[in-house]
Amino acid sequence: MHDITGLDTTRQKVMNALLTRVQESLLDLVGGAVKLLPAILLALIILLITRYAVRGVNQVSRRFGRRVLKSRSLQLLFSQACRIGTWVLGVVIAAVVAFPDLRLGDLIGLLGLGSVAIGFAFQDIFKNFLAGILLLIEEPFQLGDQIVVNDYEGIVESIQIRTTHILNYTGELVEIPNSIVFTNAVRVLTAKQCRRTDLDIGVDYTTPLPLAKEAFLAVLNSGIEGVLEEPAPEVDVVGFGDSSIDFKVRYWTRPQIADVRRTRSRVAMALKEACDRNQISIPYPIRTVHFFDQRNFEESKPLNGARPEHP
Repeated sequence: MHDITGLDTTRQKVMNALLTRVQESLLDLVGGAVKLLPAILLALIILLITRYAVRGVNQVSRRFGRRVLKSRSLQLLFSQACRIGTWVLGVVIAAVVAFPDLRLGDLIGLLGLGSVAIGFAFQDIFKNFLAGILLLIEEPFQLGDQIVVNDYEGIVESIQIRTTHILNYTGELVEIPNSIVFTNAVRVLTAKQCRRTDLDIGVDYTTPLPLAKEAFLAVLNSGIEGVLEEPAPEVDVVGFGDSSIDFKVRYWTRPQIADVRRTRSRVAMALKEACDRNQISIPYPIRTVHFFDQRNFEESKPLNGARPEHP
């Protein structure tokens, strides 16, 4: 009976000690949180200030970039670098304020270990980020250029940290990852001062070819709005089609798609008027179909009625 009573007393003491330890740990945690609370609040205030400071830095960097840098792409890169640098500085200051015992070496080590883990987790984001920086530095195209990337064609609106924004000709915004733009072939339609358009037209086989060529060249040299005098227009015979002799009319315009499209329409209407004026026929596709009565057709009997030969 005494042994049971002593065992119960021992258990009670152990429980009391455990509860006391838990209470002390909780008090320590609460005390530490209370001590850190002002520092955490100050760190949050610093982050909030950093958020508003980024806007001011962005405006100042844009103005400074316009004065110092001529390239719009480099201006954008400078503005983005200043914005990111401001955020990094604000986060580091907030971390130092929130955790006073955190030394610079520990912070650098933490950033080193974290960068490895973040690099594996966000490798696509970093790849697009680096590709965006290279696009801004190398400038294969500029803001406002009309480009073709894969199946997308439009006007370059901006090059962001992760994507390149293209506004297509129907007014839709297309965001293409920078890595795709950097690693794929890009057609820059407005890279030069002029752009050639090839327009096909066919004439009847009875048409004198020198007459048709002279008429088409006269149209191109008649001062149609949008057609440039230099380089000079060209007209060539390119082949014999099924129902027409094919010409290819080549002329140059300004590179913007609106000029190309409107000038093509004017040239097409002028060529049709020239054909009508010179009595040049533009033939329809012709197909000849032969019919025969299959009831009079026998495989063992020739069509001419002759008797089949047998060996």
